[in-house]
Amino acid sequence: QVQLVESGGGSVQPGGSLRLSCAASRYTYSTYCMGWFRQVSGKEREGVAAIYSGGGVTYYADSVKGRFTISLDQGNAKNTLYLQMNSLKPEDTAMYFCAADHTVEPYYCRSGSWSQAPPGYHFPNWGQGTRVTVSS
Repeated sequence: QVQLVESGGGSVQPGGSLRLSCAASRYTYSTYCMGWFRQVSGKEREGVAAIYSGGGVTYYADSVKGRFTISLDQGNAKNTLYLQMNSLKPEDTAMYFCAADHTVEPYYCRSGSWSQAPPGYHFPNWGQGTRVTVSS
């Protein structure tokens, strides 16, 4: 059973930074797409960034380009996904989730088209989320 555990959320002022982490254990696939999503209560979940295993392929939503950086540490028995968030804005306030899907191909991971698919169509494995609040 795959386990994804997010951490690193918190409260910051506008312009501040946070680094989210997602520890993936018991994920036995050697190739996969991992992504960060966020959701505000009452709204649909939004795909924020994604990265393909190996790290050479990434996707960013327009709303976070130039401010967020996704990275993946593939070491030992546990892979760790990161999201470095800089220049945070109040509109970045949300619950952030990480997710993984071994069926998503590299070109599809990079395209971000998966973010338009019906909920549950991709990324069957999810963490419990970590809350980010940006407020003065």
